[in-house]
Amino acid sequence: MTSQLAISCAALPPEGAARLLGAARRGAVKPIAITLGDPAGIGPETIAKAFRDAPDATHGCFVAGDVGTVRRAAQVVSGPGQPALPVALIANPADAWSVPPRCIPVLQITELLPHIPYALVSDLAGKVAADCVLWAARAALRGDVAALVTAPLHKEALAAAGLPYPGHTELLQAEAAAHLGKSIAEVPVRMMLANDELRTVLVSIHLSLRQAIDAVTFDNVLQTLRITHRSVGAALGRAPRIAVAGLNPHAGEGGLFGREEIDTILPAIQAARAEGLDVHGPLAPDTVFMRARAKNGQPGAFDVVVAMYHDQGLIPVKYLGVEQGVNVTLGLPLVRTSPDHGTAFDIAGTGVADASSLIAAIRMARQLVQA
Repeated sequence: MTSQLAISCAALPPEGAARLLGAARRGAVKPIAITLGDPAGIGPETIAKAFRDAPDATHGCFVAGDVGTVRRAAQVVSGPGQPALPVALIANPADAWSVPPRCIPVLQITELLPHIPYALVSDLAGKVAADCVLWAARAALRGDVAALVTAPLHKEALAAAGLPYPGHTELLQAEAAAHLGKSIAEVPVRMMLANDELRTVLVSIHLSLRQAIDAVTFDNVLQTLRITHRSVGAALGRAPRIAVAGLNPHAGEGGLFGREEIDTILPAIQAARAEGLDVHGPLAPDTVFMRARAKNGQPGAFDVVVAMYHDQGLIPVKYLGVEQGVNVTLGLPLVRTSPDHGTAFDIAGTGVADASSLIAAIRMARQLVQA
């Protein structure tokens, strides 16, 4: 992929813009699919705002979803009585390159939807959100799109629709495994949450805390370190400096507060080091994130922190600013990013949702495609 993807066509000289558009039309540059998310949540609104406010980032992107839902969202963010942001129905992904800035291209993935009320959990909304993700994942696996950026879905709606997955990560893992002809266990994935200051990768994702503690095994920790080394290293262009958080307070304090660090986490770290990985720890979880944080233009002591469970790793990143956090799925044979917030039913339909995290996810997807 060319580095020009990160630049708006409008910011290029006319001949540069023409070359980029020509390359896109020849299929040399693939578009990015943005999935609709739960139509009862804020996903469609943030998508409309992203196209309105960041035409450089969204050029060459399209919405895999429902045109009526996107038109409703475009009107919501424009305000009552104001002309809505234009929405264009496209016939195939490549058409996204021909749509002018601040016009939202939509590829109709589902049947035309009836009116879906805001802030209501429903099986229909869950099915629509899942269908859009499945279509985009398959398009990415076929090579028809460069990446997918997923607007938030609602886990209860997903379950109501009969989907056996607790979230995007597990759904995409299953789809990738089916595409590769492998079992799910043979396509291990991990969640990374990142912003400009901090990256964290999780050993376990959507599990209860009791189950998450049981998931801290030698194999799971070592596998997480390998995936982190490979994926973050590809993005950085060098081996990443990986810190590993302990599970227990003070990283177990030499066994006084638990032996997981001694019996499980440290042996996995030693095995990773034997493979040449730059890994440090286990370190006290209440200080390791501060040590890894980049600030005032200076890098942190580590490039990424491996956390033992969901909240241990995600709270520090989200505290630094939900509006800039990006969720990246590591280990997939495709690029997938998403904003780090949920469907926010409490503000859906009001037009006040912040699109910053979605815009950051689109920009990161472009960076990862180029890596």
